[in-house]
Amino acid sequence: MALHKSILEEFGLGTVWVTRGAASASASASVDASAAVPAQSTDSTAIAFERKAAPEVQQPASRLPVEEAPASVARKADPVDTLTALDAALSAAQANQGNAHQTPSAKIDSPRIDAAEPPVFDDLPWLDDVPPQSLAASETVDDTAADIATLDWDTLAARVAVCERCRLCERRTNSVFGVGDRDADWMLIGEAPGENEDKLGEPFVGQAGKLLDSMLHAVALSREDNVFIANVIKCRPPGNRNPEPDEVARCEPYLKRQVELVKPKLIVALGRFAAQSLLKTEASISSLRGRVHDYQGVPVIVTYHPAYLLRSLPDKAKAWADLCLAQTTYRKSLQAADGP
Repeated sequence: MALHKSILEEFGLGTVWVTRGAASASASASVDASAAVPAQSTDSTAIAFERKAAPEVQQPASRLPVEEAPASVARKADPVDTLTALDAALSAAQANQGNAHQTPSAKIDSPRIDAAEPPVFDDLPWLDDVPPQSLAASETVDDTAADIATLDWDTLAARVAVCERCRLCERRTNSVFGVGDRDADWMLIGEAPGENEDKLGEPFVGQAGKLLDSMLHAVALSREDNVFIANVIKCRPPGNRNPEPDEVARCEPYLKRQVELVKPKLIVALGRFAAQSLLKTEASISSLRGRVHDYQGVPVIVTYHPAYLLRSLPDKAKAWADLCLAQTTYRKSLQAADGP
């Protein structure tokens, strides 16, 4: 690179002109003189930066002209080291002067470090790449259950509508909170929403819902009067499969809070899965029918799911017997509440 004269003078450097072809003669003369008298002339110690003198060094066009050399250098120096030192000095001077003397040919070959540019860490596992279920792993079910246990009806319904406590939320159309009289004496609990329930956001619709309505009318009840209907699971499992244990555990606080708010005098569990989830058992529905069970101090009657009855008509008589047992149990609950 071409050095500005003022910059050379600032660093105490001058310009020495050496005639081409005389560099070798001058160098040999300085060797003979050094045997008797120490070298004091700058002419005898000047270094000629010629390509012929150092053919192995590939000097760029922007380096010092071959005729120029530092006048104050009184030692033998490697041309490459000298040029590197001068480049560094020139770069420092240009930085101090606000790059006033920088030209397109005076670029620094060293890597540029921009302190204002934030570092990039491509190898870090950013949270965006972590599955949502993994992010929620630190949240314990008990802690959330304690919070749900304090919610009122409206807040609880709003929480269920946007719930993401398990992976069932990923494919649902609507969560199914429940319908009916919130001060009802009868509470009917099904298993999980099906395809129609997922579309409408209401439990027991379609043919199974119509059959349930007929069963309720047979005992002088309806889903609008003295009955509240809910499900163990609030979102539809893919393919109407049975919910996984962790899905039941994460959804159970909602049902528990619904029971606490309704304060029913009787619970009817509709279907095997609902009965097993409420009663914490793996017993078959045939062994659970015909008896009175307990859930949080509330009597529970187990019967078949309406969807099952549509496929197995002979069991409708058994379901009717279960409803009769439910009526008898309900009357006993009323008598116990009224006292002797």
